Amino acid sequence: MGAARAVRIITEVAAVDRPFDYLVTERTTRCAVGDRVRVDFNGRSVRGWVTGDAVVSPHLKPLTKWLGYGAPASLLDLLAWASERWYSPLSRFLVSTSPKRLITELPVAPEVNALAPAVLVGVGDVEPGVLEVAPTTDLLPLVLAAYETTRGKEGSLLVLVPTESWAGRLRGRLEQRGCHVAAGEDQWDRMRAGWPVVVGARGTALAPVPKVCGAVIIDADDEAYRSASAPTWDAVTMLRERCRRDAAPLWCTSSVPSPTLLNDGDYRSWGDTAGAWPRITVVDRRQSDPHDGVLARESLDAAHRALQGDEPVAVVVVLQRLGDGRLFACKKCGELARCATCGQAEEEVDGQLVCREQHEPRANFCRACGATNLKRLRVGVTTLARDVSAQLAQNVSEVTATSDLDGTFERVVVGTEAVWQRVRHCGVVIFVDFDQYLFAPRSSARHSAITAVGKAGRLVGPRREGRGEVVLQTRRSEDPVVDALVRANFDEIIDEDVKIARMLELAPYGAEADVSGAGAEAFVEGLRDAKVSIRSSPSGFSVRASDVATLTSALRAAPRPLAKVRVAVQ
Repeated sequence: MGAARAVRIITEVAAVDRPFDYLVTERTTRCAVGDRVRVDFNGRSVRGWVTGDAVVSPHLKPLTKWLGYGAPASLLDLLAWASERWYSPLSRFLVSTSPKRLITELPVAPEVNALAPAVLVGVGDVEPGVLEVAPTTDLLPLVLAAYETTRGKEGSLLVLVPTESWAGRLRGRLEQRGCHVAAGEDQWDRMRAGWPVVVGARGTALAPVPKVCGAVIIDADDEAYRSASAPTWDAVTMLRERCRRDAAPLWCTSSVPSPTLLNDGDYRSWGDTAGAWPRITVVDRRQSDPHDGVLARESLDAAHRALQGDEPVAVVVVLQRLGDGRLFACKKCGELARCATCGQAEEEVDGQLVCREQHEPRANFCRACGATNLKRLRVGVTTLARDVSAQLAQNVSEVTATSDLDGTFERVVVGTEAVWQRVRHCGVVIFVDFDQYLFAPRSSARHSAITAVGKAGRLVGPRREGRGEVVLQTRRSEDPVVDALVRANFDEIIDEDVKIARMLELAPYGAEADVSGAGAEAFVEGLRDAKVSIRSSPSGFSVRASDVATLTSALRAAPRPLAKVRVAVQ
């Protein structure tokens, strides 16, 4: 075997987040930095990853087995940075970038093709940066422009989209134009071999390519890019850091760039940013006939027009409950119950109305007309589907996150935002209660509202074609977000979001972590002397600091209690 050799291992046991040294045997001579191995860990056979070489010692245990390729060595420093950034064991990120099966041989990556001149018609140079792009704009020319820009460089071009179904469609379009593309977990070996183009959803930010020559993130502000489970990492931050380390250009698109996305500089428009938004119709429910059902008369007219068309799915009715979904409105004048101090929606607590910040608890009455008959606006998808079916005299399909992706739908579909992935085209999208977006209890509520309308626009088409529309039923027709959507101009919204983020020290001008679980209180007690602020939150505690480095340093220095604690760094 030659000279004795030892390696340093991180095991899959997340509770023990430190390396251990093992001796390389004749059976495991193939192991290299990043590869997966099996070891004897305190009497248990567990998997691990080689993170570097170690000093040979006669007391070291031998490696049990070589389990094939893992992350390339060039990726390990990034994963170590990510584990610090999101307060996570390194093994969690090593698992994310490892194959689901044993990979012991790698294919030979093809050469990067020069695209045919016919393919590049209409494709021009696009400078890297943040691009404001209308939701119905075809972004294939941007991806092809990035491909041409990086074609002569070493490494792979990463292209991220919000969903795997979108990735599949984009992969097919790129392959038709002569690009060699790797996509999906079953092609992990191609990514590890350095395929020219890698397309996928959030996990593609950790694609095991040895080097990145460029990256494109489509809809970079989409919430799908953030992991909901710990560690709560997000692909945009991860890929920005990866491109910085590899000196690679990065293109990010967004319908309404957020302060976090704009952190590295200004944005610029790309394409038709007005005509590529959908046609918007606003229905003020305060002025509707009290006897109207869940769909106002204007909404019914739009639905009947769509049903006269030939779309397989003609009408989509969206009901998305964000937060607790408990808005109150006056039965007499239709005004929403809102806090006089902060303007946010009020909810009922101990028989009184109060906002989440508890600024001004008050009795149950309408500030606009003084009536005392406020009603709760809350209905489920099943009840809504029944009422819509009765109003339109049509069979209705219900769609939620648990619905089957396959199968056919009726011409009227009622559901949550899960419809974006189940329905491809329709004649009209009706947001039956758009105020749920405007008053969602989170800082990104306005951005989420605009993004939702943008996704609806992809179903109905751009306003310049005049073939479909998006109907917003609201009691806030004068809201700045509604006005911006009608005008398809979001400059004021973008500027105001940046000002608010600076003033409140929200990301990227501050850092925050949510701490929850049985041991949350004990954990935050260990943070009292650190340079962080702590406040109660609906889920537990919110810990804030001036920057991410200060926050993560304080989190790692705090003693970990025996009880379960979930720490989600934003």
